[in-house]
Amino acid sequence: MDSTTQLTIHRTGTTTPARTSGSPAPPGSHEITHSGAYVYDPDRPAGSLHLRAARVLEGNWTGTSTVPSHGLYPHQWSWDSAFIAIGLRHLSPLRAQTELETLLGAQWGDGRIPHIVFNPSVPLDAYFPSPDFWRSSTAGRAAGAPRTVQTSGIVQPPVHALAAWLVHQADPGLSRSRSFLSRMYPRLAAWHRYLLHRRDLGGGGLASVVHPWEQGMDNSPCWDAPLSRVTPAAPRSFRRADLDHGSAEDRPTDLDYGRYVRLATDYRDGGYADGAGEFAVEDPAFNALLIASEHALAAIAQELGAAGTARHARAERLTAALVERLWDPAEGMFFCRDVYGGDGRGGEAYGGDARDEGESGALGSERRSPESGALASEQRSSESGAHGSEQGSRSGALAPEQHSAESGAHASEQRSRQSGAHASEQRSRQSGAHASEQRSRAGALIPERSVAGLLPLILPALPRDIAATLVRTAGGPHFGLGGVARLAPSYDLTGHAFDPHRYWRGPAWFNTNWLLERGLRLHGEHGRAEELRAALLETADTSGFAEYVDPYTGEACGALGFSWTAALTLDLLHEPARADQADRPDRADRADQSTHVVSHPGHRAFDKAQGTPPHTSHASHTPHTPHSSFETGAKGGDRG
Repeated sequence: MDSTTQLTIHRTGTTTPARTSGSPAPPGSHEITHSGAYVYDPDRPAGSLHLRAARVLEGNWTGTSTVPSHGLYPHQWSWDSAFIAIGLRHLSPLRAQTELETLLGAQWGDGRIPHIVFNPSVPLDAYFPSPDFWRSSTAGRAAGAPRTVQTSGIVQPPVHALAAWLVHQADPGLSRSRSFLSRMYPRLAAWHRYLLHRRDLGGGGLASVVHPWEQGMDNSPCWDAPLSRVTPAAPRSFRRADLDHGSAEDRPTDLDYGRYVRLATDYRDGGYADGAGEFAVEDPAFNALLIASEHALAAIAQELGAAGTARHARAERLTAALVERLWDPAEGMFFCRDVYGGDGRGGEAYGGDARDEGESGALGSERRSPESGALASEQRSSESGAHGSEQGSRSGALAPEQHSAESGAHASEQRSRQSGAHASEQRSRQSGAHASEQRSRAGALIPERSVAGLLPLILPALPRDIAATLVRTAGGPHFGLGGVARLAPSYDLTGHAFDPHRYWRGPAWFNTNWLLERGLRLHGEHGRAEELRAALLETADTSGFAEYVDPYTGEACGALGFSWTAALTLDLLHEPARADQADRPDRADRADQSTHVVSHPGHRAFDKAQGTPPHTSHASHTPHTPHSSFETGAKGGDRG
């Protein structure tokens, strides 16, 4: 949708039927016209939460992707775009597909999806680190960085396969007519292959992040101890553009920022090879999203005619590894593991810190050997398919236009081990991904309670007792969900570093709470999920779609008109608690009585301005057994 067909809202709250070339509008569509083109505008009050969220996304649209916010974040961010696509699918499945296609078009040859895709029309001094800092096309040449677009060299959480599957479900007919999934699948498979091989720096089967920015929760206290080993860059060697748009009291300190810059500089100067840096952390949220996306990739494979069973099995093994490596039963939640920290025996490297549980707590004394944490060779055996049988060669992943709907997933699933997992492992060793074998693989759990430690609730194979414990922890004194906190904070309310306004050190974020809402519903906590959904919608409304908020009061912090806040608001509005409604048909949607699910004619009218050809949605669909809350009616999204 170009600038001549942007959403228009009458001040009076009335709408006029849209027309193109004298054609009447579809009956009951309640759309408005602007420059003679169809424009999406369902039958809602002009000031409704739904339309205001849609206007945020329209205002942040660049023509090929959506910026998080024009001032503070003027480029395309990786996990932002995944969440944005999840919301956009309710307005325009075509635009949601384009969002993901633009991002994956910047994928590197080794499979990584960079955390920023830079807009060349934005001045270099508008954001730091800028393209001339990352030097992706030169410093990343050995890793296959694209030559025609500038990107960063680090990554962000892998929400992308999950987003692609939900976008497909919003309009399967359009998706199939555009071969959306058959083009996306090889790229997403390469992305997961990169994380499962090049980033298994701890040897336990989980992916490690090599920079705090990769995990997404940039300034979390979880990074303080691992970052303390990093010598910061000189303050005068960089200029912080973020302080032009936000209060210094709410942003990372200069010392922290200097360490971020040092890590990124060293990674760049090493040719973006993995395993040689000073920072490697296994994060529960990052790996939980990888597992959820692995389930989604299995569903995509099934849609394309392949079995998908190996991917589901891999996701379940990764869930077991997550529990094995990061779960602390005494503390009742998951913790980050500093792969290079400690002396191999656990949390004592970080001091006592009220760890009186003795051997009953993972933070007090590690109970796992590197061998048991690695789950032996099961996760790497070619017979079990843990890391390769479904995945194609790197050349296949980066030439998706050569794959048909029939061959995209099925042929990828049948490719030889040599071109898939084993070749990837050899490349990993050559690039230094297993340099960590010289260090302590056991590492140490980091004794900081972050919302990341609750997010494995999104996993369907999570043991029932662990899920129940996480629910109790979320509602307990450390996170206060459903009690003292309006939304779950990013960090422990009782923690030594808690600050309700400082970036990721206490404020509540919409994407993490959206994930928690899904996780609660998945594990049968429908009442708590509905309460959180209502709180999210109310807070988005009153905060002006803020980037993040004070967890107690809902006071807006950071940028306003933030894209993923608006997008996930739309998702919550469009996908009311279907499971609750099925179980309790007398329950009304308490969050927004004026909200209804948008019909296909609504979003197709939005798409028509973009020149989308007519399509149908009755193509055959390969049935499968849902393995995730994101695939079931409880989570919505399948309206085709």
